[in-house]
Amino acid sequence: MVDGYNPLSDEVRTEPSVAYRHLLEEAPVHFFEAFEPPFYTLSRFADVQSALLDIETYSSEFGQGPRFSPPAGMLSNPPQHTFYRSLVQQAFTPRAIAEWADRITAISEELLDERADAGNWDMHDDYAFPLPVIVIVEMLGVPGDDLQKFKYWSDITVEAMGAEDPAPWADEMMELGAYLLDAIRQRRADPRDDLISELVTAEQDGKGLTDEELLGVVNQLFVGGNETTTSLITNMVWRLLQDRPLWERLVADPSLIDAAIEESLRFDPPVLGLYRSTTRDVDLEGGNIPKDAKVMMHYAAANRDPEAFPSPDEFSLDRERNRHLSFGLGVHFCLGAPLARLEARVAMRTLLQRCPDLRLMDDGERIAPFFLWGRRRLPVSG
Repeated sequence: MVDGYNPLSDEVRTEPSVAYRHLLEEAPVHFFEAFEPPFYTLSRFADVQSALLDIETYSSEFGQGPRFSPPAGMLSNPPQHTFYRSLVQQAFTPRAIAEWADRITAISEELLDERADAGNWDMHDDYAFPLPVIVIVEMLGVPGDDLQKFKYWSDITVEAMGAEDPAPWADEMMELGAYLLDAIRQRRADPRDDLISELVTAEQDGKGLTDEELLGVVNQLFVGGNETTTSLITNMVWRLLQDRPLWERLVADPSLIDAAIEESLRFDPPVLGLYRSTTRDVDLEGGNIPKDAKVMMHYAAANRDPEAFPSPDEFSLDRERNRHLSFGLGVHFCLGAPLARLEARVAMRTLLQRCPDLRLMDDGERIAPFFLWGRRRLPVSG
């Protein structure tokens, strides 16, 4: 347990959970000044749940990141959010996503085939990252030959998200934007059987999206469609291999994979928390938040609240009613949740079948943004 709370400290960045008890017991409404802009943090399950559902008070008008930014696509308020989501959601229904199961299985098999004689390899670079990237790239309809470009752009995007000054990555962000904008314009001229074409031609009440609006949505789908799933897979493998009996239990009983996924989402959420901006002064039991403040909804701390979860600091494959908040809640519940769950399920099933003797070489290193949580490097053997 830490004395005080600094989300940028080496201790908290290395293992965010060391701060959860302090937040929950001593600072459920925490104010952090050493960031621009300063922000508040909500950590108790009931407070985070209530705030996520109260979109009138906790607004996405200035983005869901730690800085104030214009509303963008699905990270905006209704009715703008409702319009964007209505155009995208048909591609991400459980039924639509289920059609990708065979292809995801084939990709996971191919990736492990490439590692068959490797001995030592990296769970992130060789498996957890390329799997969801290949899937989202194929869904969007961009050439597979450009996979390395997308790997680079994804890494840069993640670095920029957590940097105090994202300016050093501005050129790369413009390069990604130009690439996606060109793909959008190609689909306007010649629609194909892919997600970008669906978005280009989609309309609601006779209204579609402009190229710039489409760029925002496609960029969100690209980043959200790969980075969080990558972290879900690496986090889950990391924790299970740290506790060998858990891994061996899954090898013996793959029917527990879904339970492992949900417990990993609760215990190690890829997104520690997202932000809202207050539209009025808010009085809570643990403190007050003024109007126009940035507020972090700390999903990860809420997921360890003993008022909501028995034995919250135990990773349990037998947990019942795992009502974690890792995909958000309400109108902003993660659109890609069915895809993330399917990819993680297939990835784990294939990995357990093909690599039952997998071992950690070391704990690797975490990704950069302080409000995200995943392994940027995770060396394994077997």
